[in-house]
Amino acid sequence: MPVREGTVLDPATWTALADAHAARADALSAGHRARRARGEAHAVEDFLWTYYPTRPAQLRRWHPGAGTALAPGDDGPAPHAAWRWYTTDGDGVVRLDADGFLSARGDTVRFVHRLLRATASRPAFTGCLGLHEWAMVYRQDAGEALRHPLPLRLGQAGTDAVVESHPVRCSHFDAFRFFTAPARGLNRLQPTRERQVELDQPGCLHAAMDCHKWAAKLGPAVPGGLALDCFALAGEIRLLDMQASPYDLTSYGHAPVRVETAEGKAEYVARQRELTARAAVLRDRLVGVCGTLLGREAGLRS
Repeated sequence: MPVREGTVLDPATWTALADAHAARADALSAGHRARRARGEAHAVEDFLWTYYPTRPAQLRRWHPGAGTALAPGDDGPAPHAAWRWYTTDGDGVVRLDADGFLSARGDTVRFVHRLLRATASRPAFTGCLGLHEWAMVYRQDAGEALRHPLPLRLGQAGTDAVVESHPVRCSHFDAFRFFTAPARGLNRLQPTRERQVELDQPGCLHAAMDCHKWAAKLGPAVPGGLALDCFALAGEIRLLDMQASPYDLTSYGHAPVRVETAEGKAEYVARQRELTARAAVLRDRLVGVCGTLLGREAGLRS
């Protein structure tokens, strides 16, 4: 009889894990689902659902992850047997079809692995002060709509003055691409999609928030707990992102992080460093997921 790879969870264990995952996911999506039912939007909390995008049903679906299999219960194989990217052994044990997943998504897995390892290899830079959001509205025309339907805390002239009195050092393309035309020339770097592996660094909160993006890209290969950890941290990062932005969040009950002041700068950097450290742990776990998949691929080739 061939030796199995990885861990095989018994039905009681994987059922409890799946149920706990669904409950946690439902709690994370409750506000968004309620607002969607009312036809409302939230400039801070709905970002993860609209920008990436993410679906509540997708978030609540628990996966055991690459290398972990599910033993059958009294009613037969785990429900995952009917899901895409899963395969069922002759004895009813269900596992990720790693070979099939790599055949279809191998390029994505290799890119995510390369990007996350490169990001983690660099020292964290924490001197950006979240000015990317300010650069996205810098010298914006009076008749042009803001990116978010909120007033500017310092007005347009005050916002422009903050950008002009600080160095703008954004390394993340997916933030930089939203800069206004006058702001792009102020940035010390000119990030492009092609340079993302070269430029992403662990102190960038958008790169940290993207752990959720890459977890979603890796889909069923990522254990459910890791996927939710990435989503939850992205939500915390988004809050700091907007508190340090030029927008007035008092209508949502959030106090600003006034990065135009010495006290605000210190608060931003302290919170940035704490979030960066937590993201590093998640990034390392995602690198491990990629390594598990790519190690299998290398073994098959050899």
